[in-house]
Amino acid sequence: MPVNRNALIRYRTIDNCLKNRYRKWTLEDLIDACSDALYEYEGIDKGVSRRTVQGDIQMMRSDKLGYNAPIIVVDRKFYTYENPNYSITNIPLTGQDLDRLTEVVAILKQFKGFSHFQEVSGMVQKLEDKINTSKNEQLRIIDFEKNDDLQGLEYLDEIYQAILRKQSINITYQSFKARQANLFIFHPYLLKEYRNRWFLLGMRDKGQRLMTLALDRIQQLAIGETPYHENRKYDMQNYFKDVVGVTVNENQRPEHIELFIDNRNAPYIITKPIHPSQKIIKKDNNGIIVHLKLQVNFEFERVILGFGPSMQVLAPRKLKLRIKKLINESLNNYLKEGE
Repeated sequence: MPVNRNALIRYRTIDNCLKNRYRKWTLEDLIDACSDALYEYEGIDKGVSRRTVQGDIQMMRSDKLGYNAPIIVVDRKFYTYENPNYSITNIPLTGQDLDRLTEVVAILKQFKGFSHFQEVSGMVQKLEDKINTSKNEQLRIIDFEKNDDLQGLEYLDEIYQAILRKQSINITYQSFKARQANLFIFHPYLLKEYRNRWFLLGMRDKGQRLMTLALDRIQQLAIGETPYHENRKYDMQNYFKDVVGVTVNENQRPEHIELFIDNRNAPYIITKPIHPSQKIIKKDNNGIIVHLKLQVNFEFERVILGFGPSMQVLAPRKLKLRIKKLINESLNNYLKEGE
């Protein structure tokens, strides 16, 4: 059954509302939300009728589109999902959907090898594996790194759209160190992924320094009404060029670092460099010495410690002493236990 774009926008809007368990939604609330969404995405300012939204709810409840949405009415007034984990975005793909996606993958694979296609080649493999798994009911052939319990991914699209449309957002956020969550206005500029976690860069107020927020620490998020403060200070495309990970110190200059890696682990460092600045400056039967130019941060220290005795800091002296101190502290923890 063909569905026009306006209807899809309304379905998605109703779905987003009903997923938000922190608010009670009347029919009038859903009508207003759909009207706002159509104005925002399509420029339609005539609003949505009560009858249209009621029809949308019935359509979502039915199996005509495969949704079978468990929409219920509480206290004869408030609409919600009976299953708090339900979303129309979680429904399985239909056979027709899979056929169309197969065609898309076939087209995309024709561009394999082109330099501008390298960044999305991994996504094509993921998509192809998902299609084959769904169509043939077979086990996965490719197992990509993932964290099924990772929180905050549901905010990705909303944040992406806010950055695209230059909108502020209202965030309820609790860092690992904070005793309770805080609600504040945030101006988002960039989404960043590191080791299967997502981070958001932006500012709380105009003229302040950039903040990095972890999406898995966000408790609630909504588009704000505060005028958006555009970024006119930072080069977001190169903001992370001098670091490993997401921790950037604006007042810290990149340092010249030399690391020794033994012969067993040298191939790993050669094939997967620690940082784009990495250069091999010496190579013999014992291993290799690499030079890097970057900021020393928490993530970089963890990389060094992760290689254990296979890696040694040669320079600078300050970093060498820092790693030595951390290793000694770790050793003392085991010595306290005894044998």
